[in-house]
Amino acid sequence: MTKVHKKKLAITELALRDGHQSLLATRMRLDDMLPICEKLDAVGYWSVEAWGGATFDTCLRYLKEGPWIRLRELKKAMPNTPLQMLLRGQNLLGYRHYADDVVKKFVDMSAANGVDVFRIFDAMNDLRNVRTAVAQVKANGKHAEGAISYTVSPVHTLEHYVELARGFEELGCNTLAIKDMAGLLTPTSTRELVLAIKKAISIPVHLHCHATSGVAEMVQWEAVHAGCDIIDTAISPLAGGTSHPATESMVAAFAGTGYDTGIDILALQDIAAYFREVRKKYARFESHVTGVDTRVFVNQIPGGMISNLANQLRDQGALDKMDQVLDEIPRVRKDFGYPPLVTPTSQIVGTQAVLNVVSGKKYKVITNETKGYLKGMYGRPLGEVNEEVRRMALGDEEAIHVRPADMIAPELDALTREVGDKAKSIEDVLSYALFPTIALEFFEERESGNFKPESLDMPAEASTAVQPSTPGLAPTEFNITIHGEQYHIKIEGSGHKSEDVRPFYVKVDNVLEEVMVETLTEVVPTADGNIDARKASKGSKRPKAKRDSDVTTPMPGRIVALHVEVGSKVVAGETVLVVEAMKMENPVSAPESGTVKAIHAAVGDNVNPDECLIEIG
Repeated sequence: MTKVHKKKLAITELALRDGHQSLLATRMRLDDMLPICEKLDAVGYWSVEAWGGATFDTCLRYLKEGPWIRLRELKKAMPNTPLQMLLRGQNLLGYRHYADDVVKKFVDMSAANGVDVFRIFDAMNDLRNVRTAVAQVKANGKHAEGAISYTVSPVHTLEHYVELARGFEELGCNTLAIKDMAGLLTPTSTRELVLAIKKAISIPVHLHCHATSGVAEMVQWEAVHAGCDIIDTAISPLAGGTSHPATESMVAAFAGTGYDTGIDILALQDIAAYFREVRKKYARFESHVTGVDTRVFVNQIPGGMISNLANQLRDQGALDKMDQVLDEIPRVRKDFGYPPLVTPTSQIVGTQAVLNVVSGKKYKVITNETKGYLKGMYGRPLGEVNEEVRRMALGDEEAIHVRPADMIAPELDALTREVGDKAKSIEDVLSYALFPTIALEFFEERESGNFKPESLDMPAEASTAVQPSTPGLAPTEFNITIHGEQYHIKIEGSGHKSEDVRPFYVKVDNVLEEVMVETLTEVVPTADGNIDARKASKGSKRPKAKRDSDVTTPMPGRIVALHVEVGSKVVAGETVLVVEAMKMENPVSAPESGTVKAIHAAVGDNVNPDECLIEIG
């Protein structure tokens, strides 16, 4: 009788990070995590991913929770299970590269506050961009897990991935993760990849695979049989769609085999029941991609990125151009040397594709992020960059070939002085380093004792405003009662919106009336495909941009920084304001040298590409 080799399969639970980031816009609050932590801690997971990714940003921006407090509380509640975070190498949790001193201090404080396992990746798979973080994790005596950003292109070969795996091991990583953020792996490609990597390295292999394309469970099955040591799963109420395979399902699949996880599926039922109820509280933030979306095999675009693209096009009044943008993304990606589509390169490629389509001419408008990417400020692409596109973006400026962080002087001391006494700890300084504007807002609310977290309730204005564009949901005929008198109302149609006023034609007891409706709130699509209602911006009353010297934004967004005032002298190319769009802060520069004559926008304003924000004369 043949002896069956026993190899316990390890599980990382994603419920507290990527599960709700994928399906609930990262909106789960600490108060809904802590009650279940004792049971999570008792399961016997290899690790629980609970920090990093988009959680830091969301805590500050929407939930008004201290991200460092969250980390400490979760570690205190789960003392027996390693806590894991996702770290974007030299980008940390922000959207630019930071100096080495900031990266080191961030790792130090993350380790001190409770992170045990650091999953470290770079969007470009440029190992130069992860080495500082990996070395600092090791210096803190913590577990460093290097992560390959998996993608498919003519230049991303099996040999390349094996070389990357060896590189991570040589850097001193304790484990290697295959990070399939879009769900592109198939069972066949997975088996081939895992077998090759296991043959090349001696450290354990960990698989992170999103369920978007519908084959993730088969992918994990093949990976484990090919030698994969650890898999990522999410408890069933937070699984599927753009999330991951369900924990209970994979535990059951391997039970009684040579790869039995040893996890008690009955214990998981209690955890699932808890999250089933918790998810109901976050209905406002539900992802629109809850099932299988095989388009990812064609366009390689993760579900969350599609939501971002839809929001950008909706803001431009060009939602009908979505198919053109989806066709344009592979072309832009090829021009850029085939970067994997993961933060921040997914935003750079996606936004540039939107601008190429909406402007009607390729690279007529080039974002500062695109310029930075083509200059080499995000790292070295694997494929060849289109030199014509690079010249359009940079002109005579030369691209860099050194590690991008080598161009950044130490900045921690300067950031500490800059934030001043608004920061109460080194953790606050690091929060400010990553998200300056959002962190300052958070500090101000904390100081006043008046935090204003985003509501969990669907705003009445938002639900009313969205319904007319949702077939079958908007009532067009109804009765209303005013002071005891009932009136029959039938909506016949609406006219063209002028500024913030739109005429509606309604019959009141069969008499046709014209009703002028002035918008006092606006519905703003969020980066995750949901909606937010806020007081309407009067930005439409700004003058239209007419002169070449007028400063405009290349995309709709919100002003987060203004660097000039009336009378300021500026030179062409100087950054005059910063607009946040698609969760990225985009510097906007002066098109010409001169003096600032007028400013038509302020920090916090929502702005559009056709508006004159600053006049330069």
